[in-house]
Amino acid sequence: MRKTLSQASRTNRRQMDTLTAEQRRACMQAVGDKDTAPEMRVRRLIHAMGFRYSLHAKSLPGKPDLVFVSRRKIVFVHGCFWHNHNCRHGRISPAKNSEYWSDKRERNAERDRENIKALRKDGWKVLVVWECLTRDTESLGNIVKSFLREIAPLRKMSQRPMSPAKLPQTPIKSGKKRQETRKIVWRKMAGGL
Repeated sequence: MRKTLSQASRTNRRQMDTLTAEQRRACMQAVGDKDTAPEMRVRRLIHAMGFRYSLHAKSLPGKPDLVFVSRRKIVFVHGCFWHNHNCRHGRISPAKNSEYWSDKRERNAERDRENIKALRKDGWKVLVVWECLTRDTESLGNIVKSFLREIAPLRKMSQRPMSPAKLPQTPIKSGKKRQETRKIVWRKMAGGL
């Protein structure tokens, strides 16, 4: 069977790197670890659903992409190639220096597993969104919505809001810019209870 022109050109492109070693190095260093296209797609989708989140919490293992503190939930957005996903994009192996890249990607995947394990041990629920999934916004939306709408576990008794008698005194400026001391409204602290 003869190869078609497009198959032959794809084969040649895979085998031949048109960049010099310095150019390839600069190209690989330019790959960002935050605000990537898949992450931005996920962030826009979640924001449009009405959920609010923190970004790249350095205090948590793995610096999660999206953190929902009140829900104790975390979303990681992983690139299929870099995090060794088992899809067609993640199974691609570079022709040059393949041993280095396979080791690097395996280390990334191992580090991901350790970070997720540590987060779950601390009581966080974790969702990993793969780059290949971000292309289908409808199914991604369903997955994210069901993950974020799950009911969080009840708080421990020590984490209850303070009673109104123990609320701190907060200075509030009035319309005439004078300082007044008012109690914080109990309904706001208790979440409308």
